[in-house]
Amino acid sequence: MIIPVTGVFAAVIGILLLVLSGQVVKFRLKYSKGMGITDDRDFEAAVRAHANLVEYAPIGLLMLAVAELNGVPSGLVYWSGMTLVVGRVLHAWGMINGRGKPHWARMIGIIMTWLAILATAILLVWNVWQVYAG
Repeated sequence: MIIPVTGVFAAVIGILLLVLSGQVVKFRLKYSKGMGITDDRDFEAAVRAHANLVEYAPIGLLMLAVAELNGVPSGLVYWSGMTLVVGRVLHAWGMINGRGKPHWARMIGIIMTWLAILATAILLVWNVWQVYAG
C-alpha cells in the first residue's frame, strides 16, 4: 500500500531540511567550525532552525503516515500535513529572519506545528475508536 499524501509532505520537508542544512554548512565553512557555534547570532539561529525541524518533523510525519495507513480520510490527513508543513516553513523562516529572537512567523509556525500534531493525534485515536468500538 502506498501513502501518497504523507509521501508528498515528507518530500517537501526533506527539501526544507536540505535548505536549512545548507544554511548551517554556509556558516560552518565561513567560520571553519566543524562542531558547535560561534557568537554569530545568525549562525546560532540557522543551527536551531535546522535542529527544530529535526525535532518536530519526524513525529509529525510518522503520525501522518500511520493515520493514512489506518484509513483516516485522506482529506483530513492532507489538512493536518499542510498545517505541519506550513508551520515548519514559517518557524524556520521566522527563526532565521528574527535571528533567534521572537518573530511572528516563528510563533505562528510552532503553534501550527503543535496543532497539526494534536489534530493528527486526535484523528488517530478517533480512527482506532471507530475500528474497535464499532
